[in-house]
Amino acid sequence: MFENIKRTLIGKPLKTLDEGGQSLSKTKALALLSSDALSSVAYGTESITTALLAAGAVALWLQIPIALLVLVLLAAIVMSYRQIIHAYPSGGGAYAVASENWGAKAGLIAGGSLLVDYMLTVAVSASAAADAITAAFPATLPFTVPLSIIIVLLLTGMNLRGLRESANFLMVPVYFFIVVMVSMIAWGVFQALTGQLPYHAAAKIGTSFSGLSLVLFMRAFSSGSSSLTGVEAISNAVPNFKKPKEKHAAATLATMAVILATFFGGITFLSYWLGITPNSKSTVLSQIAAITFGGYHVGFYIVQFATAMILAVAANTGFSAFPMLALNLARDKYLPHLYMDRGDRLGYSNGILSLAFGAIVLIMIFHGSTDALIPLYAVGVFVPFTLSQSGMIIHWWRIKPQNWVVKAIINFIGAFISAVLVITLFATRIEHVWPYLFIMPMILFMFLKIKHHYMSIGKQLRLQYLKNDNAERHHYDGATVIVLVSNITKVTMEAVDYAQSIGDYVVAMHVSFDVNPKKELKTSTQFKLDFPDVRYVDIHSSYRSIVKPSLSFVDAVVKQAKKRNHSVTVLIPQFVPKQPWQNILHNQNSLRLRAAFAAREDISVSTYYYHLSE
Repeated sequence: MFENIKRTLIGKPLKTLDEGGQSLSKTKALALLSSDALSSVAYGTESITTALLAAGAVALWLQIPIALLVLVLLAAIVMSYRQIIHAYPSGGGAYAVASENWGAKAGLIAGGSLLVDYMLTVAVSASAAADAITAAFPATLPFTVPLSIIIVLLLTGMNLRGLRESANFLMVPVYFFIVVMVSMIAWGVFQALTGQLPYHAAAKIGTSFSGLSLVLFMRAFSSGSSSLTGVEAISNAVPNFKKPKEKHAAATLATMAVILATFFGGITFLSYWLGITPNSKSTVLSQIAAITFGGYHVGFYIVQFATAMILAVAANTGFSAFPMLALNLARDKYLPHLYMDRGDRLGYSNGILSLAFGAIVLIMIFHGSTDALIPLYAVGVFVPFTLSQSGMIIHWWRIKPQNWVVKAIINFIGAFISAVLVITLFATRIEHVWPYLFIMPMILFMFLKIKHHYMSIGKQLRLQYLKNDNAERHHYDGATVIVLVSNITKVTMEAVDYAQSIGDYVVAMHVSFDVNPKKELKTSTQFKLDFPDVRYVDIHSSYRSIVKPSLSFVDAVVKQAKKRNHSVTVLIPQFVPKQPWQNILHNQNSLRLRAAFAAREDISVSTYYYHLSE
């Protein structure tokens, strides 16, 4: 039944040779990898105005110079990541750049930041989509958190179906959003320039006010820079593009940047021109849509619908980039190797499921509050931005290609502004971003422990073919097999027969309690009649424990086996129900015994399975 449900939801397995068919064209890649960046225009301008409103409505004119500075940063970041795409075409993005140029620890900070940030991407996008739905339908306001979780689950199922199917699905909402935003911004700007939308700005550009300060400006700038999240995702996913991969990835990044700059600049201009102020009942974007289209009519609802869709699928950027980054970390032995395993549809399913789980936890912790998540979200982006762009300066200095000074200057501008933003976020939003200082050391510790584990295992298992350094070999003169017996059944009889076929000396061990002495005597008598040449040992347990007396008996047998130079195998009989769900109806003594014996170095543990037919 489970397999049928899985096939219905995910689809039929794909052959490994079908991997090439999962590669992305520029059109599909734009839909799959830019949804996060494009969706941020829904809350980027609002983040700026919310920060400025602390100094009064007169401060809202600052959103124009702040928007221009954000666009400068966008240009520097995009040019930098275009360089990274060509210099590091195997993917990895900021993690690969920082690791090679700043060292492994810096790379882990970049990689760890992005892993958490992709979880935040999904959480923020799903929460923002829920906000858009509640703005259009206020009756759904109490269900913000469940709506966010449902969106995450739907995207998880879609991504488990494979890269190509995800891209095919995402093309509809992404390109629909692009068309709707272009229409709204073009129509709004046209009306503003022709006088159909009167100038209602709270204050003219350049108006001074008492609360004007560098701290206010930087706080608003750091909030608006959240619009740049997701820009790095394309550099992480270069291997997913069709050949020539680097060329297509760079072109897709440039296209995304132009669209993002147009949307962000246009929405910020209309917000200023119309004198929009954020409020708890309606987003800045929804207010612009209502005024531009003359009220709460069809145009308004189309914008809200398109916004909700793009915010919902924006989380997909995280679903695309997280598994690829986890793959690179796993290859370097900083994450479990299970992140290198492909699923039935050739996607990295374990990465997808881990991301979904982390995002749902974040949504529940922050109660679906976008405002609470965005500052932490921004830190997770701009720390890797700073490390990757400064790392590229070292890269150009080391190899010194043609025009390397110009390239390094571009990286310096991006690195400098990103570093200033990180400092600003910690200085002005410490109440929101302090978890980063707690989470990152834990993630780094986890990375290093995993790496140490894999290195230790490799050292212990590796065969050394040097003189006088061969692996220790054991030459046994025979085999002792201990069969664990609960009662006399077909399982027991077949297990003992099997033990006699592989062992020179077989001993059966039974653990008895005080409950029914007559039954224990009957079991012992019956076993000796069926197997007169097999030693039967009944171990009494006054405290109803099976594991402890079993371990004690095995210790005694191992000592005797060593004297005979025998290997020792513990054979655990177990019947297997026909239906998997029926396992919960039976005790799990065999699991407990296997777990207990697994810690022993001087024995081997084997299971004899007897399959039930009904």
